[in-house]
Amino acid sequence: MGKFDKYKIDLKGMQVDTVNYEFLLDNLFFANIDAPEIQKGKIKVLLVVRKVSHAFELNFHSEGTVWVPCDRCLDEMEQIIVSSDKLMVKFGSAYAEEGDNLIVIPEEEGEINIAWFIYEFIALAIPMKHVHAPGKCNKAMTGKLSKYLKTDTGDAGEDNNTFDVIEDNVTEDDNDESIDPRWNDLKKILDNN
Repeated sequence: MGKFDKYKIDLKGMQVDTVNYEFLLDNLFFANIDAPEIQKGKIKVLLVVRKVSHAFELNFHSEGTVWVPCDRCLDEMEQIIVSSDKLMVKFGSAYAEEGDNLIVIPEEEGEINIAWFIYEFIALAIPMKHVHAPGKCNKAMTGKLSKYLKTDTGDAGEDNNTFDVIEDNVTEDDNDESIDPRWNDLKKILDNN
């Protein structure tokens, strides 16, 4: 039996118009899927499969927590996931992905393994920026960051954990005065060629 056999949905053998499934994903699922974005988590996935004319509508609802690295200190942090996604599946001669949410599967097989789709839906539900709550980041890392970054309010430091990248404070009017004289020498060399 394969790692993801329990995620196979037999569409061809459906006897009723609607079937409900429930999956509990744990650390083993994420370890088996072997993708870099999520390594650990605990997610409950409810799946409703409906037969609609010549296709199947798969509605996924996922809720739970995954552990991802904090963008600021790189320590693991809990990220709550709530996601509702839809996938349309129809039969054809060969496997194909048509558009964002339409999958064609071979009619002779008649089943689809949804493990990777579930993983993708969860990964896409993770916000682009994920950082610890204020004061929860690794103190050693934020201390090192504060050496290279300045804070919004001067020396508020590690307590509020709001860092901004140091910006170049040169305005257009100041450009002529603030140019390093060595650049002028280099420009002379270029002008001579």
